[in-house]
Amino acid sequence: MEKEKLYEHPFNGFFVSGFVMLSIYAVLIAAAVLVGVFFYETPELCVPVIVGLVLAMILMLSGFFTQQPNQVRVMIFFGNYRGTFSGTGFYWVNPFMSRKKISLRIRNMDVEPIKVNDKEGNPVMIGMVLVWKVKDPYRVVFDVNTQSDTAVQQQNGEIVEVKNFDRSLNAFVRIQADAALREVTGHYAYDDTDNTTNELTLRGGGDEINERLEQKINERLEMAGIHVVEARLNYLAYAPEIAAVMLRRQQATAIIAAREKIVEGAVSMVKMALNQLSEENVVELDEERKAAMVSNMLVVLCADEPAQPVLNTGSLYQ
Repeated sequence: MEKEKLYEHPFNGFFVSGFVMLSIYAVLIAAAVLVGVFFYETPELCVPVIVGLVLAMILMLSGFFTQQPNQVRVMIFFGNYRGTFSGTGFYWVNPFMSRKKISLRIRNMDVEPIKVNDKEGNPVMIGMVLVWKVKDPYRVVFDVNTQSDTAVQQQNGEIVEVKNFDRSLNAFVRIQADAALREVTGHYAYDDTDNTTNELTLRGGGDEINERLEQKINERLEMAGIHVVEARLNYLAYAPEIAAVMLRRQQATAIIAAREKIVEGAVSMVKMALNQLSEENVVELDEERKAAMVSNMLVVLCADEPAQPVLNTGSLYQ
């Protein structure tokens, strides 16, 4: 059996409904009581039988377990993988079978903003929200090392380490997501501040950046049997040490762009005014007067504050 097919291998060992075994358990209890009642005068027979029945009941008790929807158990028999049990309900299996419970439910992770250099070398703060779930329980259990942060205990024959295991698994996912986020950020600029290229940027990329990020994280987590449902940037800003400088740069760029639009509009208005004056014979202006008129109109149209008019009460040439 190939390693990639192990999750498709269901558990085919012996298991029965837990309620059936509870009935057998009740029969054993009744048998122990009857032996004690009818054979109490022969302790050499009574005591071993009762002790054996009690030990059998204690051993049987560790075989019971309950499994909810979207949960599976990786069945391990003395170190050997025996399959993945995916049934839901109340069951009983061999008490010597170790059962590692894995949740297949969707999980959220908020990756705190980290400082990374973008494509242009500017330090930026970037964070994301990650939605993921376990896809292959076999790989999660046997391919990811979680023993360093796991307190293994035996309770009713089952490995009880869920909280510590989840903490280790979350740490693994967080580290891989952090590495993928750094890699993706390094391939794009924060913003196209000069508006000279049509390259994809972190600020304007939107869904394309999120898809690239999701792809990179999936490539890293596939080896652990984990699937990323969604990865989305939820925080993006310049690092504090350059935030003020980049803000002034953005403001300057915006001012220049606005000035270009204002000058373009003013020139078209001056041209229109001169053409109409000429076509309708309102006034005839020589080149010098035209230059003065153009200068005055541009001052009026391009000034930040309203211009103060100066009335000419003399002739046109005074």
